[in-house]
Amino acid sequence: MIEPIQFLVYCANTYDMMIYSSVFLQAYLIYSSSVAAGAQSGIEECKYQFAWDRWNCPERALQLSTHRSLRSANRETAFVHAISSAGVMYTLTRNCSLGDFDNCGCDDTRNGQRGGTGWQWGGCSDNVGFGEAISKQFVDALETGQDARAAMNLHNNEAGRKAVKGTMQKTCKCHGVSGSCTTQTCWLQLPEFREVGNYLKEKYHRALKVDLLRGAGNSAASRGAIAESFSSFSRKELVHLEDSPDYCLENRTLGLPGTEGRECLKKGKNLNKWEKRSCKRLCGECGLAVEERKAELVSSCNCKFHWCCAVKCEQCRKTVTKYFCVKKGGQRGKNESAGSRKKNLRLRKKH
Repeated sequence: MIEPIQFLVYCANTYDMMIYSSVFLQAYLIYSSSVAAGAQSGIEECKYQFAWDRWNCPERALQLSTHRSLRSANRETAFVHAISSAGVMYTLTRNCSLGDFDNCGCDDTRNGQRGGTGWQWGGCSDNVGFGEAISKQFVDALETGQDARAAMNLHNNEAGRKAVKGTMQKTCKCHGVSGSCTTQTCWLQLPEFREVGNYLKEKYHRALKVDLLRGAGNSAASRGAIAESFSSFSRKELVHLEDSPDYCLENRTLGLPGTEGRECLKKGKNLNKWEKRSCKRLCGECGLAVEERKAELVSSCNCKFHWCCAVKCEQCRKTVTKYFCVKKGGQRGKNESAGSRKKNLRLRKKH
């Protein structure tokens, strides 16, 4: 989440502070709650998208001010920047359409123009131009470096904003005599944010590695070479500088917990292919075994309304099966002890 102090420090360190910071401080006071809510929605979407991946969007990876928190420049860092930037732009755009800001409303700049065969622009399009401009001021302002990593972060911030624009949905209304659809008036609406997350997850899987040109080191003097290195990549694509580490293994230096102890999914209704393969991905491919555990869930059920005015519920208990990644040695030991118990039971029955 974007913290207030981060933005104020940025303003205070900017040249022409008296004028520049006062303008940005006013913008901060107007839009800060929407920016914070948008960043939070990005965090939540990141956790959803990677819930059953080896890297599962841990808390330490969720700061936009990357030079202090996200020390790596891999594809996971790229996704965090993109989804956070997208969340801020999405929320600002939505709140604009809801009338939360006095200086913003529908995007009607194309209304009346012919859009295609049998339809023209009209109605109230969500104002993504406004969301894009304000989010860029806030999110990109947190990136004060001038090295290759800063260029990567800014590129991925932009990819997140492009994702919001690229997933906008056209909605149309028919016009004609007696309910016919002679012509249509169409406008653009924001999709569910989940669609943006799905879009960026696909971009994550196809993220491109940037090979820096000679002279493009991590210093301000090499800005030209850095810019040239990034210029060949579409602003819609996620880019990274480093390969990802092995997330199977615990690495305290990098703050990686590994997958031992992680829960995975094997059975259940409405699981997609990615979720169904989570035990193989988190456990089997990481050299771990899958351990089955029984757990009892207690929940309120059979609730009834009693006049007046209370709701009384029963406590229902349900045993569920969960699966976890464990070391193979420990799993074998448990299996062997269970097998020994069965063997001893059979022997006792024979006697």
